[in-house]
Amino acid sequence: MSYPQNYRYAKSHEWLALDGETGTVGITDYAQSSLGDIVFVELPKVGQEIEAGSTFGSVESVKAVSDLYAPVTGTVTEVNEALNSAPETINTDANATWLIKLAVTNTDEANALISAADYEKFVAEETGH
Repeated sequence: MSYPQNYRYAKSHEWLALDGETGTVGITDYAQSSLGDIVFVELPKVGQEIEAGSTFGSVESVKAVSDLYAPVTGTVTEVNEALNSAPETINTDANATWLIKLAVTNTDEANALISAADYEKFVAEETGH
């Protein structure tokens, strides 16, 4: 599995791409692989404030429903509406399929997230491979 070096990662398996004060959030390749075929995505509304570590939606697969956790605090500026009709896009390319975009309140929170290399180590420890 690949993890883009320019992303930051949460141990709850979300990725964050930060461009200035705009944060783009998705789930990791490991997360989509663990979930299996994704059939539904529940996302917040534009304008909603979300706190780092809080639930902002969920992903439903044929196996389970998993909560999505905000990697940083901010205001939702955009939601990937295409996922309403094609949630399986996440399975096809988790690294390129974003869920939400945020106006990040505190960019320092991104520094608390882990690097691609550290995320890979974390997944290896969690899965035992």
